[in-house]
Amino acid sequence: MMSQGRSQFRGSPLRTKQKSPALAKVIARPRLISVNMNDRTRAIDSFDDALSSSLLTRDKVLAGVLHEVEEISKSLKSATPDTLALSKTLEKAVLGALKQSILNNELRSLALTDDLTCLYNRRAFLASATQQLKVARRKGQRLLLFFADVDNLKDINDSYRHHEGDLALIRTAYALEETFRDSDILARLGGDEFAVLALEASSPNQEVILHRLEQNLRRSSADESRYPLTLSVGVARFDPKYSFSLGDLLSQADHAMYEKKRTQPRFFAHRT
Repeated sequence: MMSQGRSQFRGSPLRTKQKSPALAKVIARPRLISVNMNDRTRAIDSFDDALSSSLLTRDKVLAGVLHEVEEISKSLKSATPDTLALSKTLEKAVLGALKQSILNNELRSLALTDDLTCLYNRRAFLASATQQLKVARRKGQRLLLFFADVDNLKDINDSYRHHEGDLALIRTAYALEETFRDSDILARLGGDEFAVLALEASSPNQEVILHRLEQNLRRSSADESRYPLTLSVGVARFDPKYSFSLGDLLSQADHAMYEKKRTQPRFFAHRT
């Protein structure tokens, strides 16, 4: 599931290479392995260094903390056992903080991300979109809310199993990401429903966006010939002059989407 932290298509399973008879004998032969503790220590230190380097590029605050610790360590020029022990303790404490930081970041990501498509989930969308509406109202900006529904997802699941239905959702997420900007808020609300909140002032015409989405959806599903992957899309406009809530916009876009789906079920994208 791509980003940008973005959703990715699932690749084909890796093929298992056949082992040669000689290799099979080596693998089957029982062996005693002696572990060199110095090598093991160097491997752990190398791993910790690599982990620290990776984390530092992602967390400037922790990078600053580590830098301060390094400065403190340099100032402790005495080679007494107590000084060396203190320096080692400081380094271990910071490394532990770095590891905990990336764990916390991953947990936060899981709480706000749809695990299939890697887009925002409903909770994250509601929080981010509500905040965006407040900013837009304060700055006098117009917004567009797109509410999309994958057509006939139940039939896809029933005919080709849920794995294929998952792929249809992943392809849809990919098409949405290719259509909208990184600054727009994209989410899978659940099931076959997606939503996007985009700033209208810097977005192309609504019709242009829907046409681009249609093209990207066709490209993302070009290798699937068993069924057409289509969307029904309703659009609602946020005007800062009026006191519309996010719930109002979602209701308007949802109603427009279902009304067009009912009257024009074979169209790719339905416009309001």
